[in-house]
Amino acid sequence: MNDHANPATQALRLVSTRFPHALGAVLGGSAAEGRATEASDLDVAILLPDSDTSRREVIRHEGRLAELFLNTLADVPEFFAWDRARRRGTVLFIYGQGLPLTDPHGHVSRTCERARAVLASGPPPLTPAERERSRYVLTCYIDDLADTPAARRYEQLSLADFTLREAAHLLTAHHNSWTGIGKWLPRRLLHADPALGKALLDGHQAVAERADAAPLSAAAEHVLDLVGGPLRDGYAYRWRP
Repeated sequence: MNDHANPATQALRLVSTRFPHALGAVLGGSAAEGRATEASDLDVAILLPDSDTSRREVIRHEGRLAELFLNTLADVPEFFAWDRARRRGTVLFIYGQGLPLTDPHGHVSRTCERARAVLASGPPPLTPAERERSRYVLTCYIDDLADTPAARRYEQLSLADFTLREAAHLLTAHHNSWTGIGKWLPRRLLHADPALGKALLDGHQAVAERADAAPLSAAAEHVLDLVGGPLRDGYAYRWRP
């Protein structure tokens, strides 16, 4: 890859040309990890002065799609708290593990330190009600998956997807680990629990490739065993407006 097409170089040009008033910027995602392809987008967190407005933008720069996470300095603590509450920590990971692009005043360095501290503390634990609901939902998915014949492939594949997501939600929470979506779900799942995470992913693959739901069901049941077992009869919750 020539220097002009280098993701970090492109991201730095983007910041300097479109946001010359920025207080600093960080490149995250696959581009910062050296996994970027020519089609990969740029995930860039940009610190702005308080006179600007926090927002999220998607633009195209030099032919490459760029997802921009723009936050004013004053908004960073509140935004980090919101990002942590989602248990995915998208922007937290950009600042905590990304590649600093520019930091003329040291604001990026301090923000990255704050992000690393939040990441080290882990996501918030599930409340008892959240845990019970997730146990019940995963139990339902496992039951439906077992009751769905391989000939009903659309339904089987859909159930496999939801079983994997709910099991990942419970397993990462059990380990006080961060979760993710898309390509980040398997990465975070394997980080949280290499053995059981792999069993879930292998089980999901078995459904996709061989219409065999048994390995995924077994792995998901193991997750339930870690958090109190299946939940069917007796589950109830109060709805609040």
